[in-house]
Amino acid sequence: MTLDDVAGELYTLDPGDFVSTRTERAARARADGDRDLAKAITALRKPTVAAWTVNLLARHAPREIAALLDLGDALRSAQRQLSGEKLRALGTQRQQVVNAMTKRAAELAAEHDRPASEQVLREVGQTLTAALADPDVADLVRAGVLPATATYDGFGPAGLVAITGGKATAPQRASKPKSSPKDTEDKRRAEARQELDDAESGLAAARADREEAEAAAAQAKSELDAIETRITELRTELEHAEQQRHFAHTAEHRARGEFTAARSQFDRMQRWVERARARLSED
Repeated sequence: MTLDDVAGELYTLDPGDFVSTRTERAARARADGDRDLAKAITALRKPTVAAWTVNLLARHAPREIAALLDLGDALRSAQRQLSGEKLRALGTQRQQVVNAMTKRAAELAAEHDRPASEQVLREVGQTLTAALADPDVADLVRAGVLPATATYDGFGPAGLVAITGGKATAPQRASKPKSSPKDTEDKRRAEARQELDDAESGLAAARADREEAEAAAAQAKSELDAIETRITELRTELEHAEQQRHFAHTAEHRARGEFTAARSQFDRMQRWVERARARLSED
């Protein structure tokens, strides 16, 4: 039993089962004489609801997560090359993919009887965005062992605890060399360009959402009009059927009266025939 094995198991559980299972696994490690492992297991943090939702996504949509993180590699490469055109195209793609993955996470959470609130889904989207920018976050998301959500402001890695080598350790950060004025200016321009790309990506995503909502509204209006038309047709048919019923009722009443009169006439004629036969017999 390794820490990675235990972490992989714990972070697949419903959050309500995390603490009791962690306690049991730590006790087993102590019983096996591995106090370091027991201590490391105990140090594993119970995931927040939003982090659990991201882990759920990693377990049930691993291919989509891998494609998302590959996009993160491409984005970081384009940023290092200061390729504005490439960053703009990838930024739009990033926003679309993050939105799609967040919707998928909401579906999975609902399927597991833990419907996600808007705040939870917002944190899921922020964490997926952070995973695109920070390899440390990406590793946790890919492994499905995220203890808490993350955000990324564009100025270095988002600080999370990484699970590596059987122990929980904080990511190591290299010291930064002093920047020259030109480097500072280049960095400022790259950050400004990235901010513009993000804004344009957000606008494109909002436009797509608006167009999708507009199309859905038009479709719903068309279906409503069709239903209203059908209701009108059915009402007309009902009125026609009511008239036919009225006519049929009148005809049935008249026919019943004629039948009663005819039966009375038949009875009279039958009695007349019987009287005539009786008279003939007497003669």
